[in-house]
Amino acid sequence: MSNRIHMTTPLVELDGDEMTRIIWAWVKEILIAPYVELKTVYFDLGLKERERTKDRITVEAAEAIKRYGVGVKCATITPNAERVEEYGLSEMYKSPNGTIRALLDGTVFRAPILATGIVPYIGTWQKPITLARHAYGDIYKNVELSVEGELRGAKAELVVTAPDGTEKRALIHDFGQGSAQTGIIQGVHNRDDSIESFAHACLSYALATRQDLWFGTKDTISKTYDRRFRDIFDEVFAAQYAQQFEAAGIEYFYTLIDDAVARVVRSEGGFIWACKNYDGDVMSDMVATAFGSLAMMTSVLVSPKGYFEYEAAHGTVQRHYYRHLKGETTSTNSVATLFAWTGALAKRGELDGLPELSAFAQRLEAATLTTIASGVMTGDLYELSTLKNKQKVDTRAFLEAIKGFL
Repeated sequence: MSNRIHMTTPLVELDGDEMTRIIWAWVKEILIAPYVELKTVYFDLGLKERERTKDRITVEAAEAIKRYGVGVKCATITPNAERVEEYGLSEMYKSPNGTIRALLDGTVFRAPILATGIVPYIGTWQKPITLARHAYGDIYKNVELSVEGELRGAKAELVVTAPDGTEKRALIHDFGQGSAQTGIIQGVHNRDDSIESFAHACLSYALATRQDLWFGTKDTISKTYDRRFRDIFDEVFAAQYAQQFEAAGIEYFYTLIDDAVARVVRSEGGFIWACKNYDGDVMSDMVATAFGSLAMMTSVLVSPKGYFEYEAAHGTVQRHYYRHLKGETTSTNSVATLFAWTGALAKRGELDGLPELSAFAQRLEAATLTTIASGVMTGDLYELSTLKNKQKVDTRAFLEAIKGFL
């Protein structure tokens, strides 16, 4: 223990919910604390604490990441109506990820973790596909209303009020016309500066990794909102990146989102796929699952102001958590949670000039993949693995096996 690596600047640690919260503690206990004098500024983003603070703690956590530069986040519950009842919540709180991303701005980069014996479902995929997800706006900062009760038959309009008080209006729908007088409406927004930051992040990352960059929206239907994304990407690329891309031998191209999906499925991988916020949320899960498992994907939010937040790309594994509470053994894949920690530790080491900390993070990742290659794995990977000699182990035993390869 006396030889543990010393940290100079803390990580901002954002704890979470359910089974991932259990795994979070085990990762620190088994694989980090024996080797690193871990320093963190801790925030409990579990749903009970968010309720107690009326979600103020989520904002405080994001502000802390701005101060310290690097955060690591456990998976958290975004409550729906059932969760509100289950936890006795006073309101249906928004996604903590959405709140944090809005405050930090930037782009979420997600890439599959490839392991020996785990073959992608799509046979043509030979190389990782990196999802670049815009991390601001869209439905994650939306406003919604239900048109019913006293609003039955209402007329819904989009209204923009200028600083001088003048208004511009557009009809969304007149629920008083026809027989269907009830329904729902939603308002979303985005900002030009955030879209421009998204374009720079994607184009810069493509250059740094020497990968083609694909981008798709639905500007044939959304002729103002989605078209603005396309126009800003085109302008930024032409003004600042076109010559660099040509010199690097890589390509940027735009296509409709539905065509992009078709192209991705037919591809061999090895490129960056830039997506708007909601598209990236959905497509990253598709890509992760097709490569093998949602728990085998890295995720990092990169802010243009130099902030980084590492997280697992999956949810809180509710079913396993309830089994765990009953004292039953679970075999929950902890790789994505573990790689959130290694990503944050490596970045902290890089920023603080601690190569030994970054090297430890790399060793821990290598030990994880070696463990899987040796045939020791959790249940989801066991069902997928093509290895002949494989062994399904429980959640904690998997982490202990990784320790044996460190």
